[in-house]
This record gives sequence, C-alpha cells and structure tokens, in this order.
Amino acid sequence: MEQAKITERGRLTRQRIIEATGEQILASGIGGTTLDTVRAATLTSKSQLFHYFPGGKNELVSEVAAWEGRQLLDAQEPEIHDLGSWESWERWRAGLVHYYIARGRWACPIGSLATQAAMTDPELESTIAASMRAWRDMLADGVRKLQQANTVDATADPQRIATVILAAIQGGLILSQPERSAWPLEAALDNALAPLHLVSTSRTP
Repeated sequence: MEQAKITERGRLTRQRIIEATGEQILASGIGGTTLDTVRAATLTSKSQLFHYFPGGKNELVSEVAAWEGRQLLDAQEPEIHDLGSWESWERWRAGLVHYYIARGRWACPIGSLATQAAMTDPELESTIAASMRAWRDMLADGVRKLQQANTVDATADPQRIATVILAAIQGGLILSQPERSAWPLEAALDNALAPLHLVSTSRTP
C-alpha cells in the first residue's frame, strides 16, 4: 500500500497491526497466526485489515519481516557501525544478547520467518534475504575495520567470518530457547568470534 495515501492516524494503526502480528508469529508461528487472531489482538475489522494490507496475510507477513529486519539492525546501533576494536565487538555481543534474552525473545524473528515460510513465498524469501545480507555486510565491515587497524590478518575473509557469526546467533538462540538461559547463545557467539582472535595472534610480526 502506498504510504503517501495513509493519514498519520492510519499509519499508526497500520504499524500497530504489523507489530501485533509480529508478536503473534513469534509466539505461535505463521501457521498459528490468522487474520482473525490479528483482528482480535488489534481490535480492527476485516475491512480495515484489507484496507492496509490488500494482499491479505501474505502481504502482512512480508511487512512484518521487513519491520523485524529494521528493528533487529536498529537494536545493534551504534555498536554495529563501530566494530573497529575488540572492545566494540564485546559491546556489540553484550547488546545483542540483551536484545534477545533480557527482552524474553528466545528466537530470532527473521530466522524464524526464514525457516517457516521463505521457501514457499518468494516475496518473503527476498525480504528475509535482504535483511540477512544487510546484517552480514555490517558484520563483515566490522571485520574489515579490524584488518585496517592491523589487528586481524588481512587474508581472513570478512564475509565468511560474518556468515559464521550469523549462523552462531541462529543456532545459539535455538539452543537457548528450551534452556531459557543465555549461556548457549553466549557460548555460540564466543566460539564464532574466537577465530578472529586466532587470526590476530597468528599474524606474523
């Protein structure tokens, strides 16, 4: 829907629907989230839902994915743009753990959406892939900053390291969920970041 045609009140209503749907998907999955459950949670009518999301549930879920992607990157500010030292990486790690665990988010919204529906919905798959690429690129830029500071070996591949870190986050969250504890996520992140220190200490003077 063209945002320019929505009033400020309408924009707020639309955003409220997106956020409520995101919460439902995280709790019950895409299959357990229906337009009826969204209507009940947001006190909106069916006509309102289709006014803001003419494409129905598919469009709404895609909008949720885009919003969750922005939220995830915003939550890592400003550290994710300042990963030029070990201290900044530690702050980023601590902030990310807090974002998920302290807020009771025992799963990554983007990761959850990817495993549930990306393969069957090309538009959703594209939205999720864009969010993951943006996240990976920011982490890779952080590795490059360490390389530019002559802290990490210049032959290390920033994209591969960033991909390993993302995989550790997703896997760590899956293991943290049944434990209701941060330690699996923290352990996964520590192991993913360890190679950075290894390529640092193995550098030839």
